[in-house]
Amino acid sequence: MRARVTVTLKEGVLDPQGKAIEGALKGLGFGGVNGARQGKIIDLELAESDPERARAEVSAMCEALLANTVIESYSIELV
Repeated sequence: MRARVTVTLKEGVLDPQGKAIEGALKGLGFGGVNGARQGKIIDLELAESDPERARAEVSAMCEALLANTVIESYSIELV
């Protein structure tokens, strides 16, 4: 089973990289961009085949290592 974890900064947390992306896009002529937030995607190959156990395991990974839950949120997609 595969899992895709998407980690993003929580709303209200300053995102300087997102601001830089927004400014760069505007500088390239993409004036319709009114905001940008950046994040990261982590793809995992799991030995677990039970979706509930896999989700719990990946959630534990996120809480322990993959996301800084003070300032970041995460979502899990199982494939």
